[in-house]
Amino acid sequence: MTRWSLPLPMQQALAQARAAGDAGEVPIGAVIVKDGTVIAAAHNTPRENHDPTAHAEILAIRAAAKALQDERLTGCELWVTLEPCAMCAGAIAHARIARLYYAASDPKGGAVEHGARVFDQPQCLHRPEVYSGIGEAEAAELLKGFFRERR
Repeated sequence: MTRWSLPLPMQQALAQARAAGDAGEVPIGAVIVKDGTVIAAAHNTPRENHDPTAHAEILAIRAAAKALQDERLTGCELWVTLEPCAMCAGAIAHARIARLYYAASDPKGGAVEHGARVFDQPQCLHRPEVYSGIGEAEAAELLKGFFRERR
């Protein structure tokens, strides 16, 4: 699948990831869609904000909740360039996001299909539909290139 054949929300998430990388942050981007319209977009900013919770998913969830004036993002889709970590997966469940689309898997830090597998736990309050691998090659290359430059 080429960049231009990717769904528009993933193209936008990848653009956010590139912006993060350009700013010296780990290149991860996220967008939240409600009824076909992007209502929030964000990228990683932990270094810029001196905040270990400033992951793209968390920032997008906060912006979407503010835009909708509701802590529940019922009916929303989250498009993100990397498999969410345990913190972000927990936030996704608490926000009641309906569908999660992510590009690259993260065997080291991911918590959806790897590690904690948050949505598979009986204690998980909400389980979104999960779709992976959309834009995987481009997202993985952004991450590999970012870390290659820093080694």
